[in-house]
Amino acid sequence: MDLLNLKRITDYEWELPKQEEMRVPGMIYGNMQIIEHLKEDVRLGKDWNALKQIANVACMPGIQKCSIALSDVHPGYGFPIGGVGAFDTEGVITMGGIGFDINCSVTTLKTSLKEEDIRKNAKSLLDSLFKIVPAGLGSTGKVRLNFHQIDEVLMGGAEWAVENGYGEEKDLEYIEEKGRVKDADPENVSEKAKQRQFKQIGTLGSGNHYLEVQYVAEIYDKEAAEVYELKEKDVVVSFHCGSRALGHQIGTDYLKKLAEATKKYGIKIKDRELVCAPINSEEGQKYFSAVCCGINCAFANHEVLTHLVRKGFKEVFPDEELPKFYSIGHNTCKKEYHKINGKKKLLYVHRKGSTRAFGPGREEIPKKYRKIGQPVLVGGTMGTCSFILRGTEKGMNATFGSAIHGAGRAMSRKKAKHQYRGDRLLKELENKGIYVRGHSMAGIAEEAPGAYKDIVNVVECMDKSGIAKKVAMLKPIINIKG
Repeated sequence: MDLLNLKRITDYEWELPKQEEMRVPGMIYGNMQIIEHLKEDVRLGKDWNALKQIANVACMPGIQKCSIALSDVHPGYGFPIGGVGAFDTEGVITMGGIGFDINCSVTTLKTSLKEEDIRKNAKSLLDSLFKIVPAGLGSTGKVRLNFHQIDEVLMGGAEWAVENGYGEEKDLEYIEEKGRVKDADPENVSEKAKQRQFKQIGTLGSGNHYLEVQYVAEIYDKEAAEVYELKEKDVVVSFHCGSRALGHQIGTDYLKKLAEATKKYGIKIKDRELVCAPINSEEGQKYFSAVCCGINCAFANHEVLTHLVRKGFKEVFPDEELPKFYSIGHNTCKKEYHKINGKKKLLYVHRKGSTRAFGPGREEIPKKYRKIGQPVLVGGTMGTCSFILRGTEKGMNATFGSAIHGAGRAMSRKKAKHQYRGDRLLKELENKGIYVRGHSMAGIAEEAPGAYKDIVNVVECMDKSGIAKKVAMLKPIINIKG
């Protein structure tokens, strides 16, 4: 297969033509810099490369329109990270298109504060948040659950958290899916997965998960910013985490079951990491319901964390309420209706390291934001910036309403630990006015800003392609890492 013969559609849109066993073409959203980086992996003979994964996904049964890669694309498990694949009901569901950290999400809360208010109280606020919000590898929280209660979490999502005193009823309007998806059946989640989650609700975790106090550094779209009620120097709080150990265990459990289903139904796949089951098979529906449980678990986790962040803020700023701006997930499979050849069709949209980005008018968007499009929260690194984008009509048609979720790694964790030192990074960042605290110096080194792609370039590609438009840039003041 010729992976280097990409067809340039525009400066920001590239097609990998349909060839050999590909059922649809591949479509990549990125500029020449991103495309050349993808090609270089192929030229160097790396078997684990994103272009090959894009082509592999394009070979899967039931895939619609194209195999999509967004501008934060890099190799992942099965799908590339930054990959999107939509399948009709005659198609398949695959763990490789969802990932282990099911519904890893970003939540952003608003404040009435300005940048200077935080800078005057940065260290005391950092102390308060670090003390109250559990983070780090294997971290546990104060919420303790039994088997009956964990089933309630897996069914209820953020609704469960609100009903149990964590968070507020009005938060639900500003969470993707209003904080709960249907089709979740805890019977299809293993006891081991549930046991691993008993003490992890309301915890941040480790790796690239973070809690960050940010300020609005720049506004690009005044109309959207007005609808979103964002102004320069406004302070927001964002955090990034997912379904913790439960989501990972669901992925681990179903890899074997999906491998058996692939053989049972005679499905041909190009990579064993793409083991799958027909969507309408017993195995496919059981896995989908388990994924829905993982999605709800992450929603509940975020709502409890919202409660804890508010608590931490009130120790320093007693009058702050921190209303929810929006909460949105990636690493999901969702049942959604999209137009195929002009007709509305039910699809199972896999978003691996990509996030939902619905355009104006979709009823799934909160009424307050509906006329301008869904907010898209794009997390950056602790030393650079993050962005708020908005969904577009073009994105609805081209990428099934999907956009990037972050910058995307440019360097492995192992290489980053070899190249950077956590203690030095902390000093360098503090000299720039960014206060970082973590639970591990090795973990901080893994998340060095230099280990990631240039987020400004990645976001620019989304904006210039029209898939999602820039609204605001957020810069960090305080960052807590797992």
